[in-house]
Amino acid sequence: MNTASIVVIIVNILLAVVLAVGLTPVFVWWERRIAGFIQDRSGPNRCHIGPMRLGGLIQSLADMLKLVFKEDFTPGHIKYKFMFTIAPSIVFVCYFLTFAVIPFADNVVIDGQSHAMQALPMQLGIMWFLAYAGLSVYGIILGGYASGSKYGLLGAIRASAQVISYEASMALALISMLLTYGSIHLNDIVHFQGGTFWEIIPSWGAFMQPLAAIIFIVCAFAETNRTPFDIAEGESEIVAGYHTEYSAMRFGLFQVSEFAAMAGASAIIVTLFFGGYQIPWLDTQTLKANIDIVIIILMALLPIKIYIFTKWIKKNNNWYDKNDIRAKETGILVKAFWTIGIVSFIALGALLATGIGENGSSIAVAVIQVVTFLVKFLLMVFVFMWVRWTLLRFRYDQLQMLGWKILLPLSLLNIIITASVIVLTGM
Repeated sequence: MNTASIVVIIVNILLAVVLAVGLTPVFVWWERRIAGFIQDRSGPNRCHIGPMRLGGLIQSLADMLKLVFKEDFTPGHIKYKFMFTIAPSIVFVCYFLTFAVIPFADNVVIDGQSHAMQALPMQLGIMWFLAYAGLSVYGIILGGYASGSKYGLLGAIRASAQVISYEASMALALISMLLTYGSIHLNDIVHFQGGTFWEIIPSWGAFMQPLAAIIFIVCAFAETNRTPFDIAEGESEIVAGYHTEYSAMRFGLFQVSEFAAMAGASAIIVTLFFGGYQIPWLDTQTLKANIDIVIIILMALLPIKIYIFTKWIKKNNNWYDKNDIRAKETGILVKAFWTIGIVSFIALGALLATGIGENGSSIAVAVIQVVTFLVKFLLMVFVFMWVRWTLLRFRYDQLQMLGWKILLPLSLLNIIITASVIVLTGM
């Protein structure tokens, strides 16, 4: 194994770890800020380290430290302490592993050798994701059952019923997508979406199979146990459901797992239905052939983006007390962003002046595609948070009716339509 292979593997693993787990404090902060915006309030924005508040992000770090140092208490009525202890870890590991097969960019060719931009490049593709996403519910069931609490047991029963109800529709929606793509390998699926149909519309799954996209996204919300599908921990009915008896970092691990589930669902939705790392009308070959023009455009847009962002920072960081230590944050952030922008501009200019080369163009294309994937990924995460703070929790009967009476028949109908079109058109 050469140096390039080792570097690519490390980069892929780091991307998977950061997106699945490392962004959890950011997601906690972001969700609170979105909730505050929707409810017409500020949200967390005062906690600080010296002058730095980072818009309230420091509050998430404080909450994380609180969970780490709290007493990890196990109630005396717990009979199955081993299952009670490992349940959060099962949920966390399963959701974390779903990221292993997500392609962050097209294969990178360095010195004539192709390197997959996946933490775990394998042919199982979507099957790996479905397997571990489905296994995660066992951790919830174990946690609720081992708690020895009626609330925990009710939460576990609800979670298992919900998974059974919605995984069937999710799998059937996925079958219609696999008929369209002709492969279960996620990188092949993203490659397919790099083209167009009718010579103008990107071949994204959401455009080619809108019904399957809606069904899959709704089922993904149910799989992540987030509002409006959070009946497994319905606070107004069963206190906190399956994690009622948990405290400290074992409780924290359940919360991290929820955000990891949301991140994994967002990543797979982007990969299957929104082109993954593909830029509309700019596939990998087109990007590589025009990389000089793309870099020049990025250089031209860079100062504009930084100017808009720093202007937004100044607008949202006005302090009545100019002597407050937190009032100094604006100047620090503005200088930091302009410094990063100038350094990036010089680096891109030097890259163009010295010549990119074959290896350089492959790496540049990979970086652009990773950024494209991250933008789509974060937009999908935003949708998850937006829905949570917009819709009310379903009743148990409403949830079951949606799964069995609406989504399941629609997903079967979609398979019939898709198969008929493929047979008639000879695709």
